[in-house]
Amino acid sequence: MTGRPKTRIFVDGGDPDESKQVRDALGFLDGQTTNPTLVSKNPHIRERIGSGGKFSLDELLDEYRKIVQDVSKLTPDGSISIEVYADQDTTTEAMLAQGREMFGWIPNAQVKFPTTTAGLAAAEQAVADGIRVNLTLCFSQEQAAAVYAATRGAKKGQVYVSPFVGRLDDRGEDGMSVVRNIIKMYRGGDGAPASDGHVELLTASIRHRAHLDYALALGSDIITAPAKILLEWAADGAAIPDAGYKYDAKSDAGSLKPIPYRELDLSADWRSFDLHHDLTDAGIEKFSADWNALLK
Repeated sequence: MTGRPKTRIFVDGGDPDESKQVRDALGFLDGQTTNPTLVSKNPHIRERIGSGGKFSLDELLDEYRKIVQDVSKLTPDGSISIEVYADQDTTTEAMLAQGREMFGWIPNAQVKFPTTTAGLAAAEQAVADGIRVNLTLCFSQEQAAAVYAATRGAKKGQVYVSPFVGRLDDRGEDGMSVVRNIIKMYRGGDGAPASDGHVELLTASIRHRAHLDYALALGSDIITAPAKILLEWAADGAAIPDAGYKYDAKSDAGSLKPIPYRELDLSADWRSFDLHHDLTDAGIEKFSADWNALLK
């Protein structure tokens, strides 16, 4: 191993045994991200569903709580992201109520809200209440600008934004260019004033080693990746690419379309930014459907 990276490494999953395997292989683990889909794949939950059983809402929340409590014990000094349930009709108030409950499950919780108008309004209030948040299903630089503006005044470590790179790649766009653009925006690229650093960028929806390597080279604050990719990285010595790393933006279907950088005013009111993205809508639909499929 070439040394522990400055970028914090999280595992993206819902199985504490898998998390322990990654921690032991790397020799460290800085945290974990979870979501309703990953929880639905937990072996214990799959066993019950496979035998024809389902859960009441209270039972399912109890299972989710136990999963993150087990993960928290593995990384007591790390950060564990727990996602609120949200569909297109879930209100800010409902998300905030869930977030307050989930934040009390473990001492190192980071509550995930979707990067939508309702989700960002919930995050804004949550931050004011001292809750740590992670704005998830982010697909654009403009959404990331809104996250910064809505949570202005938060302490460093209190706010993450999670751009999902793989889902952009899936439709022929270069998801890693969104990560690059957000980092540039937050750090004052092209002569723009640097941000105050209160929002940390968490590169998510990692699909392969090139995503991981480029996020490391860019200096992403945090990376979350599936256990399979982190175990592959560990087997290769967890090498850390330098800043000269060249990322080849392509998929099996060919070259990926770059997403251009935009000059955005981080001091603007967050409601002035366009928060809509069809992949955010699709992600919310997927997460809610996977969660609802577990309920009686």
